[in-house]
Amino acid sequence: MDLQNQMKKAVAQAAVDQIQNGMILGLGSGSTAALMIEALAIKIKSGEIKDVVGVTTSFQGEVLASELGIPLKSLSSVSEIDLAIDGADEVDPKFQLIKGGGAALLREKIVAQQSSAMVVVADDRKKVDVLGAFPLPIEVTQFAYLTTVRELSSLMNCHVSIRMEEHKPLVTDNGNYIADAQTGPSILNPVNLENQILQIAGVVQVGLFNNMCDAVVL
Repeated sequence: MDLQNQMKKAVAQAAVDQIQNGMILGLGSGSTAALMIEALAIKIKSGEIKDVVGVTTSFQGEVLASELGIPLKSLSSVSEIDLAIDGADEVDPKFQLIKGGGAALLREKIVAQQSSAMVVVADDRKKVDVLGAFPLPIEVTQFAYLTTVRELSSLMNCHVSIRMEEHKPLVTDNGNYIADAQTGPSILNPVNLENQILQIAGVVQVGLFNNMCDAVVL
């Protein structure tokens, strides 16, 4: 196993160590979050953690958690989530995040908003001084998506493109497209930018997770 995977496993385990019996958990997406789900399953199987229920943020996470025997519920069937554990594409010094590299940002944000606390697990490459080197993912409707892309490009004064998969637009679990904005490391006010982006009618959600994260395990 290479050093990077060893570090990812270490932070995944550290996040699982914060889980208490009886919690309703938001189970995130991405490679580090997948390792967290695997570590959680081991503790459930051994009896170290009991009576927990997971709410997943992606179809892939749902499949993995189900295969590993983690009890799951839909978000609509729970009143609140005690703790969300998820990955991130970038984390700034104020714990503002860019997420959406795995195209699950809408579900991830819904789960994060319904959680009493959020812990991010990530390798140290995701820690940045200023957000934006990682292209900012924005989930947009299929209808008039080129119009939306033009509006986004004009707003942010940068190149915006639809994410492709096998020579066609990638479709999210929610039936939308992902537009990636090449802002560069220049997002000095992510709260203001998020509000501006959400004013564009074709935007479903933006991958800026502001004032949601309580702790980061690197």
